[in-house]
Amino acid sequence: MKRLCLLVFSLMCFTVTNAQSKEEALDKVIKQLYSAISGPAAQQRDTALIRSLFTADARLMPVFANKEQKIGVRVLSVDQYLNGLSRLTKDQGFFEKELSRKIDVYGNIAQVFSTYQSFHNLEDEKPFQRGINSLQLMYDGQTWKILNITWNAETPENPIPGRYLVN
Repeated sequence: MKRLCLLVFSLMCFTVTNAQSKEEALDKVIKQLYSAISGPAAQQRDTALIRSLFTADARLMPVFANKEQKIGVRVLSVDQYLNGLSRLTKDQGFFEKELSRKIDVYGNIAQVFSTYQSFHNLEDEKPFQRGINSLQLMYDGQTWKILNITWNAETPENPIPGRYLVN
């Protein structure tokens, strides 16, 4: 009976520890992403680190409204995103900071809504943009890898709901 109780207790501890380490690993990937894409003008971003956060066929997809207010999406590979980021940050800084996060995890998949705000300089008091990043990730047994990021910038017609501004 003592062995059975010890076995059950050990399995419970492993499950809790494993869940905590998966959550910590998820938090680490998201923080690395924000940190790696952020920096002052003309600073080379750590593209190797950024690529390592994604699966080989990951996609980054901004949702936007065109001049006629028709909603569209651009589908980018990680390399296409990095090329655009390089052009964007050649002459101006880009710092993206997370405001809040909502996470749903099931097994080895996760859906994260991460509310962000973007600045040109760290000293800026007001962001030039805010929005929500929707990240889909998979746990490969050791770490989380980003499968896709879809994001939508806030507009006057599409304000961020309050539930996505608080943790």
